[in-house]
Amino acid sequence: MESRRGLFSAFGVELEYMVVDADSLDVLPAADRVLCADDGSVTGEVDRGAIGWSNELVAHVVELKVNEPVPSLVGLENAFQDEVREVNRRLAPHDARLMPTAMHPWMDPLEETILWPHDYNVVYSAFDRIFGCQGHGWSNLQSVHLNLPFGSDEEFGRLHAAIRLVLPLLPALTASSPMVEGRLTGLMDNRLEYYRTNSRAVPLVAGRVIPEAVFSPAEYQDQILGRLYSAIAEHDPDQILRHEWLNARGAIARFERGAIEIRVMDVQECPAADVAICAAVVAVLQELVEERHVSWTDQRAVQVDPLASIFLESLRNAERTLVWNDDYLKLFGVDREECTLQDLWRILIDRAAAAGRIDAGHLKTLEIIVDEGPLARRISRGLFEKAEPSEDAAEELYGFLCQCLDEGSLFQVEV
Repeated sequence: MESRRGLFSAFGVELEYMVVDADSLDVLPAADRVLCADDGSVTGEVDRGAIGWSNELVAHVVELKVNEPVPSLVGLENAFQDEVREVNRRLAPHDARLMPTAMHPWMDPLEETILWPHDYNVVYSAFDRIFGCQGHGWSNLQSVHLNLPFGSDEEFGRLHAAIRLVLPLLPALTASSPMVEGRLTGLMDNRLEYYRTNSRAVPLVAGRVIPEAVFSPAEYQDQILGRLYSAIAEHDPDQILRHEWLNARGAIARFERGAIEIRVMDVQECPAADVAICAAVVAVLQELVEERHVSWTDQRAVQVDPLASIFLESLRNAERTLVWNDDYLKLFGVDREECTLQDLWRILIDRAAAAGRIDAGHLKTLEIIVDEGPLARRISRGLFEKAEPSEDAAEELYGFLCQCLDEGSLFQVEV
């Protein structure tokens, strides 16, 4: 994104999916079967016009992303859906297909991880050497990235302040990873649980996921990126990783794009769900940036601890998380002593819809997600919330999720 774009004037969206065997649904390192140039040579980037295809670290992941920021999220799900179907069409002759959700439900990363061996491998190899990518925290994570522009130093500060406050809310809408190595773990968002600890060799890479309270580019360069580059230096003498994308906080400054990238959202069962959630996030951020309920000064005063506390609870309980922090609730104009994240999202979405900030189609999707719970809750319900669901039941359910992805339909389970 270019820095001339102002707040909420454009949106960059990226969706990651797994390539799996069409029959067994095991991960299949076959992304290079579709990431090819016209002459058949393997490439890390395929330009399809509005949407591009690329790889992300491991050989079984395909990423779809807008090639240029779009001025509106309305209808963007249709463009992504067309590309999902085209990828599946090209995978079909190889007995492969795309699978949604943020983690493969029975992948053994120690046995099945294969890093992308083509272009960009020097970077991936550096990550592997320092952090060890043979684990769920690197090789079994599929997410949605939402890039939001800022046009000045002040806009950066206002946007970063608002995003920090919203991050703890997101697993309540987006958690889609309840299952690891064939079992329900009790956490709704296992991806984020692995994500927050995957860089323990250099803890400053992810920090506490909630970014530090810094609100200018100069502060950010000094207090976050500068400290991070110093911490990685002894592990990365050739400075291969000395770039702003090394930062793995839940939202990261992309100064080269003039944007902040939100990274804590699990990918859903179809693009319609992902784009609707992005629309809800944007609507809430707009309220905060406009200081509808509290001032920018008050937003900047919120430190990491209270945000991280709610965030960690939301990884486990998602929409059922009970927020007791009335000061936090007041940031969103909610005057209660306590509130579940499900009820909070219902309030926020209803208010955004009344203000005309959310498209009718996106609203319908969001109402289903809020009422029935995030995808992780629906998956758990579909597996009867057993501690050890049967292998056949899991295969059937995730097979249906693959169908949801191809058809562009939401996954719903009777409550």
